[in-house]
Amino acid sequence: QVQLVESGGGLVQAGGSLRLSCVASGRTFSSYAMGWFLRAPGRERDVVATISSSGGSTYYADSVKGRFTISRDNAKNTVYLQMNSLKPEDTAVYYCASFLVKAAVTTTGLVKYWGQGTQVTVSS
Repeated sequence: QVQLVESGGGLVQAGGSLRLSCVASGRTFSSYAMGWFLRAPGRERDVVATISSSGGSTYYADSVKGRFTISRDNAKNTVYLQMNSLKPEDTAVYYCASFLVKAAVTTTGLVKYWGQGTQVTVSS
């Protein structure tokens, strides 16, 4: 059974940093792209960042470019999201995703597995 377990969310002041982690099990981690999505209250789930299976290619939403960094450690079956210069509008539940493909795609239609989500709250 595939499991994605996120950690690292919490409450932080604007301008602060958080690092999210997602540990995967039950699947050949290094064979698939991974990603982070968010869902803010009253909104659809949106892509934040994705990374290819090898880690050589990444995608970032315009709203987080220059502030967030996605990375992965295939030896540890873990994907990370380093979030710097956080803003109140970054407040959301963040979800780890494991894709069906190797490429750093962005559509939820290609997500095979989801984590349970971790809350990130940025106060002003």
